[in-house]
Amino acid sequence: MTTSSRSPRTSRTGLVGPIGRVPGLDHLLLLAVVALALIGTLLVWSATTSRADLTGGDPRAYLVKQVVNVAIGLALLAIVVMIDHRWVRIVAPLVYLASVGGLVLVLTMGTVVNGSRSWLMFGGMSIQPSEFAKLAVVIGMALVVAERSESRVRGRDGAGALDVVLMLLIAAVPAALILAQPDLGTMLVLSATVVGVLAATGASRRWLVGLGAAGIAGAVAAVAGGLLEQYQVDRFLAFTDPTLDPRGAGYNVEQARIAVGNGGFFGQGLFDGSQTRSGFVPEQHTDFVFTVAGEELGLLGAGVVIALLGVVLWRALRIATRTDDVFGRIAAAGIACWFGFQAFQNIGMCLGIMPVTGVPLPFVSYGGSSMFASMLAVGLLLNISRRAAQAPAARLQPSSRVLVRA
Repeated sequence: MTTSSRSPRTSRTGLVGPIGRVPGLDHLLLLAVVALALIGTLLVWSATTSRADLTGGDPRAYLVKQVVNVAIGLALLAIVVMIDHRWVRIVAPLVYLASVGGLVLVLTMGTVVNGSRSWLMFGGMSIQPSEFAKLAVVIGMALVVAERSESRVRGRDGAGALDVVLMLLIAAVPAALILAQPDLGTMLVLSATVVGVLAATGASRRWLVGLGAAGIAGAVAAVAGGLLEQYQVDRFLAFTDPTLDPRGAGYNVEQARIAVGNGGFFGQGLFDGSQTRSGFVPEQHTDFVFTVAGEELGLLGAGVVIALLGVVLWRALRIATRTDDVFGRIAAAGIACWFGFQAFQNIGMCLGIMPVTGVPLPFVSYGGSSMFASMLAVGLLLNISRRAAQAPAARLQPSSRVLVRA
């Protein structure tokens, strides 16, 4: 009797079949991301309906836009999942160069929003290249480590000095362009992500401590030298003491804390939050969307959002530990650091335990650029997971055809 053992069918273009039948797909990660996107869409709808009631606009305008953003994001996720893993590494340098190009365009022809030149406007569509720069830096650093680890002598563990220098150079170009905008929130997320990637590569503690000290020294020098905008300095002062300027820089923090506190355990009900309906919290559909969850869904609903984010981080770290591919391991760890710190920063500023820096809550806040970049990152995680699941089978099946004699 002759039987045939075959690997999953792959087309000549490098794509596999429908995403639901992709072997090794981390369904729990995908489910958590979809749940966050759905909850975020409802929260955005609630926040913007209140704004429309006050201004007389279309109450469903932002809802429709966010649904489109989520749909496009899921389509991008599916494309990355289904593409052959070899193409991911081939395209990585192009993604990095495109991201840097976008950041350069922002500085030359970008639009200033809330004191930061971070947006490119094309007709009625806006793009924030710094969101894609986070993913570009992660895969750029992962590619450097992977290429050098494959060429170095076996038996050597951890990133060497040259590896660290090359990774820092990869991160330095986008970081400098983001700092020039200036976009302090994205810069903080990017810095935390870079440190996390370095730690995942096994870089020496001296490098990590040195980078931490350099970051603190740079922040002090920026404040002392007047490199930060006045509104950014005011935000940090308001973080230390919101009562210093309750009607100015401390207003956002104070109103956000009131909104979250109003929710109690079960919340005031979707579309029924008193602070949300009155429009007291600025930018509530973007940077402060978590306050809608806290007020209208209460501690229980806000806890579900945090738990789902925790599932995303857990699965990302699990994927990082289960893959033998260096590129995949570093990229997955970097994405986990990115999502983890950005979620902590966003939720922290809504609770008053972090300064207001204007970063979105992954998968929940309104906005196309953040949604697209985050979904692309999840697609990469799922692609790495699929590759890791197929690797043991490939080792056990050296040929595509196995003969079994009865």
